Amino acid sequence: MRTKLSHFKFDLPESLIAQYPSENRDESRLMVVHKDTGKIEHRVFKDIIEYFDEEDVMIFNNTKVFPARLYGRKEKTGAKIEVFLLRELNNEARLWDVLVDPARKIRVGNKLYFSDENDNDILVAEVVDNTTSRGRTIRFLYDGTDEEFQKELNYLGNTPLPKYINRPVEDLDRDRYQTIYAKELGAVAAPTAGLHFSRELLKRFEIKGLEFAELTLHIGLGTFRNIEVEDLSKHKMDAEYFRIPQNAVDIVNKAKENRRKICSVGTTSMRSIESAVSAERKLKRAEGWTNLFVYPPYEFSIANSMVTNFHLPKSSLVIMICAFGGYDLIMEAYREAVKEKYRFFTYGDAMLII
Repeated sequence: MRTKLSHFKFDLPESLIAQYPSENRDESRLMVVHKDTGKIEHRVFKDIIEYFDEEDVMIFNNTKVFPARLYGRKEKTGAKIEVFLLRELNNEARLWDVLVDPARKIRVGNKLYFSDENDNDILVAEVVDNTTSRGRTIRFLYDGTDEEFQKELNYLGNTPLPKYINRPVEDLDRDRYQTIYAKELGAVAAPTAGLHFSRELLKRFEIKGLEFAELTLHIGLGTFRNIEVEDLSKHKMDAEYFRIPQNAVDIVNKAKENRRKICSVGTTSMRSIESAVSAERKLKRAEGWTNLFVYPPYEFSIANSMVTNFHLPKSSLVIMICAFGGYDLIMEAYREAVKEKYRFFTYGDAMLII
């Protein structure tokens, strides 16, 4: 039983953390891991179609990343402040849960100004509460429509690349840090396994007769939070909003009854479906918040294959992958990935576990 954090440590050279995506979405590398035989193959991502047949199902998380990182200044002093939007608390009052940096300078009652490149103030916000050491609740003082407000946020906001990507945000990130099927606005991080799918590849899946089931899980910053406890049973995940509609339930359960391949695209799709399992071990319609933390040993109920990126040591993501693929096999695959110089993390290469 692998229930200690230290079991999920491995050596990862910093040079293998991808700073840019591959030139074409579906031409990143793909490691294929076969659970039944332990065989490991090295392919290109678009070859993934060879492993699936008519009536197999792909489960996609259609969340859409919003430009959550804002740069503003504090009233009077003009001190520069980074404000990271976590989630909207109240639409009418324009209340938001945020992280601020540097936090020591930001107190209740302070006003923050957000300007364009010509120093014209576009938005003003007031700090109304302290939530954690870095967390604040702010109210945007804006009288326009919701549509106009959203437009201003999009204009001022930056793509919220994780801090591990050690470079300034570039124009390409607005497109590439978003899946091509993103629809439901609300995530502060991309469901990265989905970044490898191109329109051409999805069309080829469609022609081959595969079914697509879409759900939504809005990814929060908790995805990247370090696990601070050695005993994994004591770790608490941040809750994230998810929704599984009836049409997705129907597609997945039909495939399950017919013993088809059901592929979870990413850890967020997997967390969602495992948060909505009926007593008969089928998928059920659901909407709400999940803080499910999957670690070995764990019995998966819905998906029998999975696409995922290569994750960082001791992260909740690599722990889930070990639970799904088997600890020894996945750790062997990760050693192989480091040896073969696969690219890790958000913009890195992909793994298919079947």
